This record gives sequence, C-alpha cells and structure tokens, in this order.
Amino acid sequence: MHLWNNSKSFSFRKSSSKNLLQTMEQIASEEVATMTNCSAQNRLYIKRGHVVNHDGMQQADVYIEDGTIRYVGTGADFVVPGGCRTIDAAGKLILPGGIDPHTHFQLEFGGTVSVDDFYQGTKAAVAGGTTTVIDFVIPKKGESLLEAYDTWRERADSKVVCDYGLHVAITWWSKSVRDEMKILCEERGVNSFKCFMAYKGLFQVTDSELYEIFETCKELGAVAQVHAENGDVIAKNVQKLLAAGVTGPEGHELSRTEEVEAEAVNRACVIAHQTKCPLYVVHVMSKSAGIEVARARRRYDGVGIYGETLAAALGTDGTHYTDKCWHHAAGHVLSPPLRPDPTTPEFMMKLLAQDDLQTTGSDNCTFNKNQKELGRDDFTKIPNGVNGVEDRMSVVWEKGVQTGLIDPQRFVAITSTNAAKIFNLYPRKGRIAPGSDADVLIWDPKAVRTISASTHHQACDFNIFEGMKCHGVPDFVIAHGRVCMEDGVLRVAEGQGSFLETPVNPPFVYDALNGITDRNGDDKSARNGLQNLDLNQKHDVDIPEPYALPDKYIPGPALSIVSGDSQISTPHSARGHRPDGSKDMQQSTFSISEELDGGEKRSCIRVKNPPGGKSSGFW
Repeated sequence: MHLWNNSKSFSFRKSSSKNLLQTMEQIASEEVATMTNCSAQNRLYIKRGHVVNHDGMQQADVYIEDGTIRYVGTGADFVVPGGCRTIDAAGKLILPGGIDPHTHFQLEFGGTVSVDDFYQGTKAAVAGGTTTVIDFVIPKKGESLLEAYDTWRERADSKVVCDYGLHVAITWWSKSVRDEMKILCEERGVNSFKCFMAYKGLFQVTDSELYEIFETCKELGAVAQVHAENGDVIAKNVQKLLAAGVTGPEGHELSRTEEVEAEAVNRACVIAHQTKCPLYVVHVMSKSAGIEVARARRRYDGVGIYGETLAAALGTDGTHYTDKCWHHAAGHVLSPPLRPDPTTPEFMMKLLAQDDLQTTGSDNCTFNKNQKELGRDDFTKIPNGVNGVEDRMSVVWEKGVQTGLIDPQRFVAITSTNAAKIFNLYPRKGRIAPGSDADVLIWDPKAVRTISASTHHQACDFNIFEGMKCHGVPDFVIAHGRVCMEDGVLRVAEGQGSFLETPVNPPFVYDALNGITDRNGDDKSARNGLQNLDLNQKHDVDIPEPYALPDKYIPGPALSIVSGDSQISTPHSARGHRPDGSKDMQQSTFSISEELDGGEKRSCIRVKNPPGGKSSGFW
C-alpha cells in the first residue's frame, strides 16, 4: 500500500490541531522508514506543471528515478514506466528545492544551546520548501578546526532529514589553523570559511588576521565569509549604554547601528579586493550595509563580492525592540540587529532584485523564552538568534513576487540557485534538469498560509513573523525523489539526509575572478538569470499560462534600472496577486544613487563603471 494513499494520512488543511498533526507526522515518519525500497518512492512523474529555473520557465513534465531527475520535457515525448506515482501539477510551479546557506542548529551560544537541533531544524526546513541547508561549524577560541568539524558531523549525520553542508568559522588564527583549513578543503568537503569582525574577545579577528585568512582562502580556492560589524565600536557603545542604565533589548540595536555594520562591510570588501579573495558577506541587515555591498560590486565590476540578506530583514523590522513586552522585544534580538527604519525590508528586496545581493538565508538560531531571560537585566546577555528556516521561502515570495518586485525566476535564483553556484553545488542542486538531484517543490502561488508559532514545526516558542499572511505555499516537497511533505503533512525520518561536500574553486566565483568570460555562451547563467529588471513597470502572473518574452525584449546590462516608458523590460516578469485596494508598491521610483547622493531623480541609470574605475556619483 502506498504511503500517500494510507488512510492514516489526511490533509493538514482540514485540521487546525497541532497535536493531531504531530501524531500524523509521527505515523508517517515510522512508515517512511519501512518503505525505502518501495518502487513508487524511487519513481515519480510530475505532469502539467510549469518548471521554473533561474534562467527560464517552461511548461513541462518531470520524471524522477532513484533520487535523480531523469527527464524534463513534454509528456508527448515520454513513456511513463510502470510502478510510478504520478502527481498532477496543473496550475502549479515546479521549482528547485530551496537552499538555506545560513543556519545554526544545536549551537552553543551565550551559556545555552539553540533549541532547533539538526532533526527539528531540517524537518522545519523541509516543511517550508528548503531541501538543503549549510550550517556553520564554530570552534571555540583555541579549539582545533578538525575536532570542531567532527563534533558537528556527529551532531548532524544521524539526525538530518535533508542534505546539508558545512561552513567553518575561523575564530582564532595561527599556523595550525591555516594547516587545518587546507585539510578541511582537501579531505573534508569544506570550501568556505567565516570570519567575525564582531564579538570582541570571543570570536573577533583583527584586520591583519583577516588579511591573512583571506590570502589563505584564495590559495585554497575557498570562499571567505564575514560577519561584518565593527566589534571595537560595539564594545565601547555597550559600555556607555550600560553605564547610562540602558539594559533592555533596545540597547542591542543602539550599540550596533547601521553605520557600524556598513563600515565593516566596506572594510571587508577592501581587504578582500587587496588579497584577490572572493568574499561572501553574510546577513546584510541594513540599507547602509547593502549600499556598501552594491558599491563594492560596481567598484570591482561585479567580481568577487557577494551578499546575503535574511528572511528576517525582509519580513520584519527593528521597531519591535521598543515593544512594551520584554519577551517580544528580546525575541527579535539577533546580530546584526533588525533596523528600526520600517522601509528597510522593501529596500533589501530591491537590492536582491537588482543583483546587488544574491542570496537569502535564515540565520536560524532559535532560543525559547526562558533562554532569552538570561539577558533580562543586561541586553548583551540575551542569546542572539531568531527563527526563519521554515518560513524563508514563503516570506521571500510574499515580499518579492507577490509585491511585483521580482519574478519567479529571480525567486529561484535568490532562494536556491545562487547559493548552489557560490558554494559549488550547482547544477546538482538549484536546478530542475536531467542529472540534478530530485530536490523539487510543487509550489502553489495562489495558496495562502498564516505564520504562527502555534503551527510551525520548529522547537522554539516564538516566531518573529507571527500573524503574517503569505501567498506561496509548497503543496509537495520532494527531497532526493522522496515525497517528504504532501498536503501539509510531513513524512520524514531522522538520518535520511546526507552530508554534501562542497568542492573548492567554484566556477561561478573563480572563473570571474580569474578573468574567464566565456561561459559556453550561457550569459544568463553568468548573470544569475537576471536580465533587465525594470522596478517601475507593473508585472503580472497568470498561472497556469506559460510565460513568454515581452514583445519588445532587448538584452542589456544586468544592473540597469530603466524608466517605465523604456522599451526594455524583464523576461518572464511577474507580479503577484495583489488584493483589491492594497498599496501598489510600484508607484514609487527606487534608486540607490538617490539614497546616496540626495540628488534629483533620474529616470534611467546605466552602469558604466570599468574595473577599478570611478564615475560621478555612485554609478
């Protein structure tokens, strides 16, 4: 008997009871373990859907066998084999599974441990449409990188329900650390290393050490990462605030304001450029920091600098830090902090739309109410971290596609493909194509769900997106060919995921850095699938009608912002289904140069800035 026909499994949408849902999921999980050899688990046929990749969209069927995509094309050209389950995806999108490049499961921090372990965390990820996560190994100061790596593998391997990879943090510096970085790259499947410019006295490295770490990353063909905040300034600000009697959660943001983040971003980009090392700036949280990433990318002709923002930065803001409820305010504490400027989320989405930022992570690091209480009388002792691994995909769709700022292709790029490319998992991950892993979502763009801690799958008792209504819900989540979620019911088992090695020298990063411009004629691939994005033009999504190029489509620079009367527009552009009477987010013109210069508005901006060159103003 097939699991999906089992009478014990029925739609979550027909029941609001979380306890009942958990019982159903437990039953399903037990049955999953007994059905590993079921032929229908190994063969799956998805018909009549719209396949969306970062560089194109087509109406197509998808055939999956033994955890791998074997065919993408018209049903007329394919004979469905026997013993194969068929899913009708009419009116739905078929997307690559999400990749969350930034999680912290079971992390020891601030005298406690984050409550989402690798089982609960990856289970929640799958529930939201993420089928791959990349967590961070964070050694204690003086601890061997290899020993810390082994600890993370022991925590994760037997628990993960989806595939996962590992970044490794460099929390101290010596020749032994340099030697272990080489071993991690050559023998342990790691290609990225994170440095902290904050957490003075705990994780923070000096500029001189940062320079040497970047040099080592370049020699190894690895990607350097930074948590960019000025730790020295933060330490001084903390002293002043505590001395002035500011002890509540509001002190967290006051001690590490936007310019403290922006300065560190700029400094990191300069040091990376000096060492010719590719740099990935994690959790860009403010307008100012985002602008610094954009400036660096233009200054260096888009080579070697990549930026990530978080679901938290797109879905909420720092006004919560002054909430009268201490627990509510503390529940939003993370570093860098959310910003009190309520226009920040839209600004960050537009940076993603323009390719000034490339990826969206969650920085999922969850703590319960009693754990946050550790900082009741001192904001510096509030454990830093929020949820997001489960809600990231829906929040990005709601704030991006639903508002008309991005199309479904760009959604795929910033939630999956770009991370796969930067960390050298592409095209195994991040693409719907023959030969790719069968990590697949059947996505309903018209479905609506309301986010709540009472129904989420995470272990934490608080959700920063509480009450948010999101359009865009995965009807099916398929990981390695296995249907892991259907109709809101999870069917997963501990340990069914695998560790992913991330090879060094990712071509997407190092080809550009080494001056290789010929990418087999795949210009869309080289530009993340982003052609000409007109942020002033209104877009429409009609599902299941196939997307087509506009009549007046003209290729051009990926970073152009063009006025509404221009002939240039974005391919397959899309706008979400906005309820009548709601605000049209396209009525105002967005220009980073205006944020910087305060000059008069320009209807058309062209990027004409050669490598190392400088034109007037930002552009």
